[in-house]
Amino acid sequence: MPRYFIDSSDGNFSHIDAEGVELAGDAAARYLALDALPDMVREVLPDGDKREFAVCVRDEFGKVIYSASLTLAGAWRESGRRESDEGPALDL
Repeated sequence: MPRYFIDSSDGNFSHIDAEGVELAGDAAARYLALDALPDMVREVLPDGDKREFAVCVRDEFGKVIYSASLTLAGAWRESGRRESDEGPALDL
């Protein structure tokens, strides 16, 4: 099975995968990369309202074969709650 390397960035910290993982093929590597993005957001819980999370997949030769990003963009609405309010505001 081919080896893939999943590099990631949370906007402040980048991780270059030096170990890699053996996967069935390109589609499995894409799935793994996309699956990592929401987990990255949950782990960081950004203190700001704008942040970009990114992943890229390199093949066993080091060539980037896939990349994806997820952008967090939040903004207070005039009638919305403020940071001093307790709990999450869910008035979508």
